[in-house]
Parts: sequence; structure tokens; C-alpha cells
Amino acid sequence: MNLMGLQGGQYCPLSPEQVEIVHEASLKILEKTGITYEQGLEDTIQMLDNNGAAINRDRKIITFPKDMIIEQVAKAPEKIVLYGQDPKNDLHLTENRVHLGTGGAAIKILDPETGKIRPTTLKDLYDVSRLVDQLDNIHFLVKPCVATDIDIEDYNVNWFYTCLCASSKHVMSGVNDEKGLHDVIEMASMIAGGLDKLQERPFISTIACFAISPLKLCTQSTRIMQEANRFRIPVALSSAPMAGSTSPLTMAGTLAQLHAEQLAGITICQLTKAGAPLLYGGIPGLANLKTMGYSGGAVEFGMMNAAIHQLSNHIKVPNYNSSGLSDSKISDAQAGYEKALTSLLASMGGSNYIHHSAGMLESMLTIAHEQFVIDDEIIGNCCKVLKGIDVDVEHLALEVIDSVGPGGNFMMAPHTMTHLRTEYYNGNGVTDRKSREKWEQDGSLDARQRALAIAGKLLANPKPTYIPEEIDKAIRKKFNILLAKE
Repeated sequence: MNLMGLQGGQYCPLSPEQVEIVHEASLKILEKTGITYEQGLEDTIQMLDNNGAAINRDRKIITFPKDMIIEQVAKAPEKIVLYGQDPKNDLHLTENRVHLGTGGAAIKILDPETGKIRPTTLKDLYDVSRLVDQLDNIHFLVKPCVATDIDIEDYNVNWFYTCLCASSKHVMSGVNDEKGLHDVIEMASMIAGGLDKLQERPFISTIACFAISPLKLCTQSTRIMQEANRFRIPVALSSAPMAGSTSPLTMAGTLAQLHAEQLAGITICQLTKAGAPLLYGGIPGLANLKTMGYSGGAVEFGMMNAAIHQLSNHIKVPNYNSSGLSDSKISDAQAGYEKALTSLLASMGGSNYIHHSAGMLESMLTIAHEQFVIDDEIIGNCCKVLKGIDVDVEHLALEVIDSVGPGGNFMMAPHTMTHLRTEYYNGNGVTDRKSREKWEQDGSLDARQRALAIAGKLLANPKPTYIPEEIDKAIRKKFNILLAKE
């Protein structure tokens, strides 16, 4: 059952009139309030000055005329394709086509052997990337954890290398600086057969957290964003305000501020290189004002992320956002319902590239092998909802109803056998629908235990070889690759 790239848009938390109201409010924010910036962006500020923005260098405030924003945003592509090393994993991002995958930068893992928490390693990144490669409903791979056992100067290439050698799905990650981006592009070009080949089929992309909410440009991330534009490498423009902390407490106020940040970021990208491929990267969240922490599992998180797609769709730019976060510390009932709610809302909202959807616990701090497997099944259910109900001659089954007749039984009908494995979503084995007796005979395992067993079986499969041996040797000669060869 192909459950990738299905049409969402069934859930719209904003009416068309409300979308327009929020959009106009965001344009007013950029015209009146403006955005500020850190030191080190002189070239970017001068570029904006030359193209119609008003710069108050004493106050470090940039304001944008409405017409300038509208003109530049219109240059952003309505559709981008994020390719996999294997074409079956290509992601066509446009309109309401939905894809869900991993995300985050967790620093802890529930150890699959001990069940205890520990820091994540490069080997963990490799293992979870291998899991993602084999879980059909996780459509792409955003680096889900930080390799805390390697030095910071080795992060960028090693993160991308580890993901690319473990999975043929599209790989996205942030980078630390422009040199890191250059190194990653060079390495990926070696795999692709040249920079031109990589640009034709970009199987990597990057994330730039260009906005420090509220309304401030981050120097390093803005420079990375612009450099990705120049190389025609797709970039997600991440801004993640927290309602009540770094944006207004109200959902509408948070959406208006975030949309303004995105419009400013898209404008900078298109002035840097017209037509540069990008994703509107609004990730609205909310603060837990009791603890001053992040509240990732709230239902409003799903509502606002669905609304983000409406705003990005309004300006005809594909979007990147989030679902599947949980405040739970383990793969329990709380994790299940929080993840299911937010992923279903974002999916039915039509979001194009929904990251964080698999593997995350403890508000992005922790990952777990079993959670990737459970979330694969949750995502499959969400996508089944998008698939809808087929209504045609074959599925109406009038001839079958007539042949079985009143008082009959459809269990052994050929029509039943034909559709047995395709009409209903059967999952990956996490969900238990056995009798109690059979469940007890099989060990009385709960969902977490079943998922952990499935993950173990997947990791016991033969390891993939997505990077050819000769290219791998060349990469290892050029860069300090730390993942041990097996």
C-alpha cells in the first residue's frame, strides 16, 4: 500500500478569510515593527537596502514595504522535489501532498539493551537511520540525534555521511557553518557524480534556523541559508516561536509573527538567488508556563502546524513543519495519543514535509528504537485516513452482494480474498489484535515490547551499501569519517 505523497487539506483550522487576515497582519508587522539582526550580516543588510527595504542602522531595524515582500515571495518555486538516492523515495512537495519523517537533534536515547537513558553516539545515528530506511511509512530522514561522542569540527560531514550510507531516503540536516555546508555539498557531489548531478537530483537538503524569535535574524544561520541558495541546495527556513515565551500567547498572534518571519526569510532567499528552492519552515509551538520549558505534545501544537500549511499554501510555497512530539519520557499511552493527534492534524492539514514525526520523546531530547517502529504505524494510520474510501463498481461490490444474497456470508467470497490485504491498513506488527489466550501464549507483550522486538529484527537484516566502495574510499581519504567500516 503506497501511503506517501497523499492529498491532505481535509482539516482547515483557519477559514479562507482568517488566512487572509493573518497574512495581512504579518505584512503590517514587517512594514511597521520590522525585524532586527545580529552583527556580521552587512552584505545581507546592504542587499535589502538596495532592493527597497528601509534600514535603521542605529536601531538595527529592517522594515519591508508590502510590495517588496509580495514581489520576492512570488519568485519562490511552488513545487520542489527532494530526491532519494533511490528514486522510489523521491518527495514531490506541492499543494496538499503530505510526507512525514524524522527530525530533531536528540542528545539521549533509551538504550535498546538496558532500557536506561544514555547519550547518543554516531553508531546510534547509523542504527536509527537503518531503521528508518526499512520502515515504509517514514518517508524521509532528518538527522534525529546528535553524535555526542565526536568533536564538533567533525559533525557536519559525519552526520550526513552516516545517514547517506544507512538509508536511500532523502537526507536533511542542519550544519554548523558555511564551511560545513561546503564540505557536505562536496561529499554529496562525490556520491552523485558531480555538483551538477547533485543539483539535478538533490538527495540532501539543509535546515537554517535563520530566525531567532521574535523577529531577529541569526547571523550564522542566515549566511548558511544564503549559501545554500547560491548552490541551489534546498533549504528549510526554520523558525520556531513558542507561544507565551518568544511569541504572543495566543495562537493567532503566534501565527502572525511566525508568518512575518517566514516572509522576511523567503524575501532574503529570493534576493540572494531568484528561484532558489526552499521550504517555508514555520514550526509554531507553545511554552509550558509552569516549567518555562517546551510543550511538544499539546493538541494546539497540531492545530497551529496545520494552520501553517494554510499560510504557506496561501503564498504558494511548500512547507516544512512538525508533528509527533511528546512530553512523555517513554513509549507509553501518553506518547501514543499525543503523537497520533498532532500527526493526524498536520497530515489532514496538508503539510508537505512534516518532520519530528517519528522516534522523538521528552520534547525532542530523547529517541528510542521502539518509538520509531510505533510511529511508523501511527504515520501509516494517518496516511490511510488521507487515502480515503474508494467508491467505484469494484468497491461497491453490488454483484458480490447479489451473489451472496440475504442471510449469506462474505468471508469466503473471492471478492473478500482479493481485497483482504489492501482495503484496510494492517500496520507493521505493533498493534495486537489477537485473542487474550493467544496474546498470553506469545508472552503477554505490550506495544513497546513488540516494537522493540521488531526493531531488533530489522537491525539484524543485512547492512545496506548505498555508497559504492570506490566512492567510499575517496570520501574517507578526503574527510575525517569516523563511522567504523563493518
